[in-house]
Amino acid sequence: MNPVAAPPQISDPEAIAAELEDRSAEQVVEWMFETFGESHYIACSFQKTSSVTAHLASKINPNARFFYLDTDVLFPESYETRDRLGEALGIEFDRYHNLTLAEQAEKHGDELWNRDPDACCGLRKVEPMRRALSSVDCWLAGVRREDSASRANTPKFAWDKRFELWKLNPLADWSERDVWTYIHEHDLPYNPLHDQGYPSIGCTHCTKPVVAGGSPRDGRWAGLEKTECGIN
Repeated sequence: MNPVAAPPQISDPEAIAAELEDRSAEQVVEWMFETFGESHYIACSFQKTSSVTAHLASKINPNARFFYLDTDVLFPESYETRDRLGEALGIEFDRYHNLTLAEQAEKHGDELWNRDPDACCGLRKVEPMRRALSSVDCWLAGVRREDSASRANTPKFAWDKRFELWKLNPLADWSERDVWTYIHEHDLPYNPLHDQGYPSIGCTHCTKPVVAGGSPRDGRWAGLEKTECGIN
């Protein structure tokens, strides 16, 4: 049995974070591979930023590792985007899943997402996320500061207190235009719901299209104070 590699020592995270702020997304992803080796995981939600991060990472490292959280209530278009993106880039996405909908209903009652959306996200997203990240030292997300007010101060590199590992957001300073320019320049598959008024895409029961001029995340848990699922 091969010995387990010791986690990399990040002696001055503030200095590293400051340095990465000035680097391009590609350079940030390169740094992750150089620093963490195989002990990384790249989260994919099959929204537009996933098309970008999956392409960036697979181009730099053919052995890049990707995963997604299957809540059983993703849009059909999201599953289709998973398949199209995987085929186009020659990559696979590890699937993490918790309870089936029937098991959840039996334990917590029907339509938990309507009665207690935080609890639903905890069961269907946060718990499988913990399993996904339990054996790595760093994970990468597609969070952008432009997404919402709550994400406006998102760093490119920081310690993730919720999951207790390092987190990278290489697209933190990207604009909407930057994302779409990259997708079109590289002719990447992307979720077609973006063309139907869905700037942000989650689960079917908790995602609606956004009217023109609305905030990108207005369609997530519309009418509730809830703005995040608990993994970012």
